[in-house]
Amino acid sequence: EAAAPRRPGGGGCPSGGGGRKVIPSLDSFTINVGGSRFVMSQQTLSCYPDTRLGKLAVVVSAARDVASGLLELCDDANLVENEYFFDRSSQAFHYILNYYQTGRLHVMEQLCALSFLQEIQYWGLDELSIDSCCRDRYFRRKELSEALDIKKDAEELDAQDEEEDFSGSLCPSVRQKLWEVLEKPGSSAAARTFGTLSMAFVVVSIANMALISVELSWLAPPLLDALEYMCIAWFTVEFVLRFLCARDRCRFLRSVANIIDLLAILPFYITLLVESLCGGESSQELENVGRIVQVLRLLRALRMLKLGRHSTGLRSLGMTIAQCYEEVGLLLLFLSVGISIFSTVEYFVEQGVPGTTFTSVPGAWWWATTSMTTVGYGDIRPDTTIGKVVAFMCILSGILVLALPIAIINDRFSACYFTLKIKEAALRQHPGGIEFPHLKRSRGLPDTWWVSGDR
Repeated sequence: EAAAPRRPGGGGCPSGGGGRKVIPSLDSFTINVGGSRFVMSQQTLSCYPDTRLGKLAVVVSAARDVASGLLELCDDANLVENEYFFDRSSQAFHYILNYYQTGRLHVMEQLCALSFLQEIQYWGLDELSIDSCCRDRYFRRKELSEALDIKKDAEELDAQDEEEDFSGSLCPSVRQKLWEVLEKPGSSAAARTFGTLSMAFVVVSIANMALISVELSWLAPPLLDALEYMCIAWFTVEFVLRFLCARDRCRFLRSVANIIDLLAILPFYITLLVESLCGGESSQELENVGRIVQVLRLLRALRMLKLGRHSTGLRSLGMTIAQCYEEVGLLLLFLSVGISIFSTVEYFVEQGVPGTTFTSVPGAWWWATTSMTTVGYGDIRPDTTIGKVVAFMCILSGILVLALPIAIINDRFSACYFTLKIKEAALRQHPGGIEFPHLKRSRGLPDTWWVSGDR
């Protein structure tokens, strides 16, 4: 069996050894991981020939006095004392050692899932070997880490820095300052003022859109129209300035936030164009044009999405929907199956009752939808006892179906919101950008790898 791990005392000797050097026997050798020494049995390691230490044991047993191939498996070797060095985390190696001793691989709680995966892959272990007690928690943490991978954030920041480099372009200093005012609300007092004004115009535009639909004697329509023109003028100038300052304008137009900005102002100009082109048409054509204009005016509600540029919560919601599309799809699938089943059953139970509100299966779909989502308008309701029992089962099923994916979506939203808040705080402290020095390392290990003890 593998011996228990021995840590070096003063001067590199094992603890409790009184300063004497322990020379391992021929059937065992010493593994030095991050300064900690572990005496391990060659026979035990040979039982795992596909792992790094198993391959090392095979090489050592085949040619103990030959160093060829050893440096491919370890960082350094002392063949005189039969000691092999690995520049890895000694704390993580305790879990690897436990796997060799017991055949069970547990997850290191102090380490993120992706770093733990890199560590076990270095030693030649597969994540499928993780024991059942840690498997579910590990894969959940790994999925979340992959979704919020900080490397992706670093790549986005690098691309943003490249886009903000206006050297060699027309009026580089002016464009640089204007870009910082438009895109970095916390970079200066002018940028903060511009961001506040932009958000105020969005709020005023939304309120004005609501007031236009209400007939108020004390509020003249020309005033509301003037407010509409002012807001559209502000949004147009803001979008044009961003477009002119952008270095890569094709990439600028592909951005989701900029597409929302464009859709918020286009309906206004399309409405003016349609009304000017169809000013002298007949009444029937004017009625058709009026319907088109009404539809275009409804698109002004997209201006509310402009708040996402200034709201961390809205951006977190967008990230959550983008990352949880599978869970959202499952939710819609479960609801669709339940609605189809319960609406059909309820219709055939209630159709023979005089004066029933269940006149068709599509009509029952509406009842099943409001029941499963626990809304319950009451415009359609069962009258028979059996129908009420079916309705109870429909409501209960809706509660259970909604509860299944909601917990996953809620966890993902919390993680996205926390990540965005951390990024905003870092950007406020480092306006020039965030540095990720550990991403430059070949192994990608974080700076705070060591929790306590050996270093």
